Amino acid sequence: MRCVRSVFFALVLALAAIPFTAPEAAARETVAMQGGAPGTIIVRTKERRLYFVLGNGRAIRYPVGVGRVGMQWTGRAHVEGIYVQPAWSPPHAVRRDNPHLPDYIPGGAPNNPMGAAALTLRGGEYAIHGTNRPGSIGRFVSYGCIRMYNRDVLDLMDRVQVGTPVLVTR
Repeated sequence: MRCVRSVFFALVLALAAIPFTAPEAAARETVAMQGGAPGTIIVRTKERRLYFVLGNGRAIRYPVGVGRVGMQWTGRAHVEGIYVQPAWSPPHAVRRDNPHLPDYIPGGAPNNPMGAAALTLRGGEYAIHGTNRPGSIGRFVSYGCIRMYNRDVLDLMDRVQVGTPVLVTR
């Protein structure tokens, strides 16, 4: 009996260690969409989706992670910078909640939360960026930034330029 329990608990622990990955159904796709000028990024936080408007009633829809309750923002912005494997320094609010974080994490480091690329907004206060935690996509998880799968932020980065308009709605 003791042996059966040990095997059972070992199996439970092994299953718990398997990393969660989002299903393929959550991948980017081209969808019908009315509104928004071609070339505009629209983030709908309630849906946890980012749309890149193509025009002619179509957009590319990407799954995203968005700000936690109380940390979401809405409004207009524009892409101010485009960076591949950006370094990251935790902002004051993040450091306050996580004082153990280093002051600086180099680009490409496995613990860098910016992932493969970042599009900065609002003076660098927020960004649309990749993530080293793909299981966070589709959730309310950030301090206001928009998280994307690394492959998706790289795809979006190839479609936009500095000055691209961004609209964030609930």
